[in-house]
Amino acid sequence: MLQGTGSDVGKSVLVAGLGRAYVRRGLRVRPFKPQNMANNAAVTADGGEIGRAQFLQARACRVPAIRDMNPVLLKPEADRRAQVIVRGDVAGGYDAGGYHRLKPDLLPVVRESFARLSAGADLVLVEGAGSPAEVNLRRGDIANMGFALAERVPVVLVADIDRGGMLASVVGTMALLPAEERALIRGYLVNKFRGDPALLAPAFPIIARHCGLPWLGTVPWLAAARSLPAEDAVSAENDPGDGGTGFVVAVPMLPRIANFDDLDPLKAEDGVTVVFVPPGRPLPMADLVVIPGSKATRADMAFLREQGWDIDVHAHVRRGGAVLGICGGYQMLGRRVADPDGIEGPAGEGPGLGLLDLSTTMAGAKRLAPVAAVDPLSGAPVQGYEMHMGVTDGPGRSRPFLRVDGRPEGARSVDGRVMGTYLHGLFAADGFRRAFLGRLGLPARRQVQYEATVDAALDAIADLLEANLDLDALLDLSVRPSP
Repeated sequence: MLQGTGSDVGKSVLVAGLGRAYVRRGLRVRPFKPQNMANNAAVTADGGEIGRAQFLQARACRVPAIRDMNPVLLKPEADRRAQVIVRGDVAGGYDAGGYHRLKPDLLPVVRESFARLSAGADLVLVEGAGSPAEVNLRRGDIANMGFALAERVPVVLVADIDRGGMLASVVGTMALLPAEERALIRGYLVNKFRGDPALLAPAFPIIARHCGLPWLGTVPWLAAARSLPAEDAVSAENDPGDGGTGFVVAVPMLPRIANFDDLDPLKAEDGVTVVFVPPGRPLPMADLVVIPGSKATRADMAFLREQGWDIDVHAHVRRGGAVLGICGGYQMLGRRVADPDGIEGPAGEGPGLGLLDLSTTMAGAKRLAPVAAVDPLSGAPVQGYEMHMGVTDGPGRSRPFLRVDGRPEGARSVDGRVMGTYLHGLFAADGFRRAFLGRLGLPARRQVQYEATVDAALDAIADLLEANLDLDALLDLSVRPSP
């Protein structure tokens, strides 16, 4: 089990890279994360919902993603409320207190999923969540040491040196854990290292002296990870300023933004700049505005208005710019969004952007399904998945954005410049992506093969881990400690 000394230390990428490395050695490897918190999710072949990271890790292990790989998924709907997904299905919405009361009932579910995965694997790579040193949240823990103790799983700590304080994070983590939990930790890895390894060497005896923990290796900065789908945090690498260069795609950063990894294939295209616009800034001049998925459509629509982004979007359309709404963003493009039963928050209804002649009602079961579609304008195939609450209907659907088994999916305006779809992951289809961008004026350039790019990145990460870690020694650690 890889546990971090903090959040965002690189556990997800390491599990993916190790999974690919051990699969190449002929082992049957499965990824597992007891509890994940992310609004980036994916749909398994059997119609379950799991974290996007575990979906990618399954791909790294060259196996289909299944529900058991992430038995508990939390999807934040508000500051103190989240939708809880248990073994791929919605269990309900809970505030923080309600979820902590629920956790003891979830440990048996987590253990059952782990047992099923283990039965068909030579090696299960388990990813923790956050940090085990958050001992104030220790009661009922199923994400880190609570799970590790229950299953007697050996643990490797991952420390992120790029953010600084690596020595303190390792020593401090060990100092806060009780003896029975410290006994499960077999060593630590240093991740995201840039520079001369000789400068780091004096740190290892210091850590050994303070907590007796052995160093298991240093992982260099994994540049190839930038080619992998995003997990649960929008990258702030670009400074939006007044916009980007070339073909510009502007994306408002909604508070409950979901599945923004839909935009990753666009970022991979030559000549395309994807600009995530933070609150407090206007939408820049752009060729395309994408309103992304949202975990709470009405609340994020209200936020979009508070920011003045609705004015920016309408001005963009008047200038002849294109707009695409995906899932929650599609719902926002319509005239109204109603939530009579309070599924995503307080019951009520409110206006949308009015750019498509549609209305949405939050009702019925959550739609979770892999989808094969066709672009009616180019004939290009599209693969993706639906993951949404609510039903959208109206005259605007007479001009579909896609077709699924001959049926209309999504909508487009009369002039074709405003478009909406429920389909996540659609831009991973190379032919469709090129046809879509070509219609909006992007000249044909290098033929990017997106899925091949992701696989190449996984292999490159595995190569670096092979070169910088003793994978045989790590595998020896996988033998569970005695009770």
